[in-house]
Amino acid sequence: MGVIPIVNENDTLAVSEIKFGDNDTLSAITAAMVKADYLFLMTDVDCLYTANPRTNPDAQPIEVVSDISSLEADVSSAGSSLGTGGMSTKITAARLGTSAGVTTIITKSSKPGNIHEIVKYLKQLKETASTDATAESTAAGLQMSIPPLHTRFLPSATPIQSRSFWLLHGLKPHGTLYIDQGAYAALQKKASLLPAGVVDVDGHFGQQEAVRIVVVERISPDALNGDFLHPGQEPKEVGRALVNYGSLEIARIKGHRSTHIQSLLGYADSEYVALRENISFFGNEEQVRR
Repeated sequence: MGVIPIVNENDTLAVSEIKFGDNDTLSAITAAMVKADYLFLMTDVDCLYTANPRTNPDAQPIEVVSDISSLEADVSSAGSSLGTGGMSTKITAARLGTSAGVTTIITKSSKPGNIHEIVKYLKQLKETASTDATAESTAAGLQMSIPPLHTRFLPSATPIQSRSFWLLHGLKPHGTLYIDQGAYAALQKKASLLPAGVVDVDGHFGQQEAVRIVVVERISPDALNGDFLHPGQEPKEVGRALVNYGSLEIARIKGHRSTHIQSLLGYADSEYVALRENISFFGNEEQVRR
């Protein structure tokens, strides 16, 4: 429609159930859901730097980021008067946006004209890359405009699907399911989550609400009721799911066979705690905890 959406969380309307925490995260989720070409994160500096440019004269700008997981930048700023989040929230938002295939850009908010100039430059860059490596393309490259200083995060070559992104980042988890390694391995092979693979449950939630999926290791096959961690072992959050049963029901059927659900609950809506189509896993580079 020829418009540029501006995403801003209105604190006078937001409540805990729908509050995302910062404009950067909300804008990244919005950009992913509408499959935007670009996401601009406006801030009070031109771009990312290797150190704080206000205190370190040797700080160098980081203009292109292809791998966020290996990013080395100064993110010590806790935020400025111009925004609710610091640079770390923008890197988190960039991780979300690029995982969904959205080119994400950090640039200075006091110079809104930067958006037009950067988009113009990126279009030229794309046109130049699509031409043959001839004298004509070389000349086109020489005629390209110099863009304003900015940091560009390149989109993932294998973007996450819309439903998976929604499950992972568009829903607020209301509790946690602890599952064993066997259940996790089965889920990786596209199986659904059976009650036998659930070790414990935490939080209060109902049917079809989102929960965290955390993998733990049983001390013994009979270890239930929270007695499932070796000393010093840290639980690992691996994804999110929409559950077929509430927390109270799952607490009663955990560790049991599906054939026992009817006798334990008096009914059996499903043989699965969660269907595989309602479970999504984080990639190594995009694990975001909220």
